[in-house]
Amino acid sequence: MPSTKQEPAPLQRIPHPLRNPTQVYEYKLGNRSALEWVIDQYQVSTDKRSGIVNNPNRTDGENADPEYIVRLVGQVITVSLETVRLVTELSTLPIQPAAQLK
Repeated sequence: MPSTKQEPAPLQRIPHPLRNPTQVYEYKLGNRSALEWVIDQYQVSTDKRSGIVNNPNRTDGENADPEYIVRLVGQVITVSLETVRLVTELSTLPIQPAAQLK
């Protein structure tokens, strides 16, 4: 029997091949994947001293863009996958010694 479990609405808007494949975690920014970095940085937080709320979700005001985070995650996944693909392809290219290039 097929699963009837629905994905959250934001994930439904991300094209299927981009839905969090494991290769996305191979592209690192320091010691974390780019996706992990974005997820860590783009969280609502409140400064303890001032009480100022930092909400990167852009859900209100004149620059409201409620789908910003969904697009950003999709773009980070795309860049991560393409970078891993290109690096893998580069590793298969033959490398000529510098003397042969002259």
